[in-house]
Amino acid sequence: MLIREATTEDWPAIWPFFHEIIAAGETLTYPTDLGKEEAQGWWYVAAPNRVVVAVDEAGAVLGTAKMNRNHMGNGSHVASATYMVDPAHSGKGVGRALCTYSVEWARTSGFRAMQFNAVVETNTRAVKLYESLGFEVIGTLPEGFNHPAEGYVGLHIMHKAL
Repeated sequence: MLIREATTEDWPAIWPFFHEIIAAGETLTYPTDLGKEEAQGWWYVAAPNRVVVAVDEAGAVLGTAKMNRNHMGNGSHVASATYMVDPAHSGKGVGRALCTYSVEWARTSGFRAMQFNAVVETNTRAVKLYESLGFEVIGTLPEGFNHPAEGYVGLHIMHKAL
C-alpha cells in the first residue's frame, strides 16, 4: 500500500465510497444528502492542509484522509484529520496506515497535538484504532449524534499529544 497526495483525478474513485459512508449516516457528521461536487469541495482542503489517498499496487484507491489544522489563531498548533476507507477494503489496515501517516504529518509539520472533534461512540472500530495509536477520549458530548439505528449517541473528543 502506498499513501500519496490526492489529486482531483482521484475524486471519481473516492466519491463512491465517500457517498456510501456519508449516506449511511453512521460515522460522520456530514449531511447524508451531500452532493458529489459539494462533497469534493469539503474534502479537498487547501494547503498547508493535505488530502491523501491510500492505493494498492495497481493504483486503486483504498481510502483517503483529510488532514488539517483543527483551530485557527492561538489554537492553530492542534491538528485534526478525517478518514474514509472503502468498505470493500475494511479490516485490511488501510485506516491504521492513514491514521499513522496523518499523525506523522502533524508531528513533522510542527503541530503539538491532534484532536478529533466528533468520533461517534458507536464507531467502536475507529475508537479502538485511535486508542491503539495513543489517542484518548477526553470528553463525550452526550447525545451529540443521531445514529440512524442506535438513536442519540455520544460524540467523543479524542486527543493525542505529539
